[in-house]
Amino acid sequence: MAPSTFKLNNGLDMPAVGFGTWQAAPGEVAAAVTYALKVGYKLIDAAYCYGNEDEVGQGIKAAIDAGYVKRSDIFVVTKLWNTYSTRAEVGLDKSLKALQLDYVDQFLVHWPVGMNPNGNDDRFPKLPDGSRDMLWDHDHTATWKQMEDLLQTGKAKSIGVCNYSLPYLEQLLKTAKVVPAVNQIENHPALPQQEVVDFCKQKGIHIVAYSPLGSTGGPLMTAEPVVKVAERKGVSAGTVLLSYHVARGTTVLAKSVTESRIKSNLEIVDLDTEDLKILTDYSDGLAKEGKFQRFVYPPFGIKFGFPDKPEGRSMPNGV
Repeated sequence: MAPSTFKLNNGLDMPAVGFGTWQAAPGEVAAAVTYALKVGYKLIDAAYCYGNEDEVGQGIKAAIDAGYVKRSDIFVVTKLWNTYSTRAEVGLDKSLKALQLDYVDQFLVHWPVGMNPNGNDDRFPKLPDGSRDMLWDHDHTATWKQMEDLLQTGKAKSIGVCNYSLPYLEQLLKTAKVVPAVNQIENHPALPQQEVVDFCKQKGIHIVAYSPLGSTGGPLMTAEPVVKVAERKGVSAGTVLLSYHVARGTTVLAKSVTESRIKSNLEIVDLDTEDLKILTDYSDGLAKEGKFQRFVYPPFGIKFGFPDKPEGRSMPNGV
């Protein structure tokens, strides 16, 4: 039986499957969140950067008002955006106000990046040449100290990171007083990030997988090994790709605004050793050919230390 929750390093239970809200169209998010909570999701993943936290909050409130869930039943995650990297509590307060919540269960550093807090846009400030308005002296370990301080406020029950490579995690842990509860990363058989997954397991950092299906219309849904496991199990390729993470001990974020798909994404199946070997062999083959596929990589111009993305500028306490 696939697990329904995983124990975090601070004792909290985090659901194995979450409902993601990235790239959900305005006007659709609130109803989708309410429906997700109605049919059994306990984890809602949001972010200031997505620009829809107000709708996510409306959806949560509607579900609570309708009696589908209590606030204590659900695990709400949101993220500190890059323009608030020097003002973590301000960023959290803005998210809480939009979400209509007193606290979140988890607050994450969205990227180990700083962007101009006084730039020409609150989320995506740009320079006259159109490039991102970056803080090139930004030190992600300083942001983490601010995150640690937030735990004393009661506004965040746990803290963690997103999009951290192995070198960045190593740098962070040199000075961290609190080990991140999670590292939320793009993860799927075409980008297993095994070096990150293994390191996090060793350090007690739970992995949360986003973009588990790759990209819309991407090759993963029709990849021969994925289809083979789907046929073995009598389920869809999407169900296999979501179940892959739970079998690996990872929380997975599923995203849809279609009611039938929202519901079906909860149907995790047990993958056995042979199923996982088929998918792992596929990943190993891509590794040998240098054909890993990363679908989410904003143009920050920073060297993050991911093996498949060696280019970029080095940052303090980075690579």
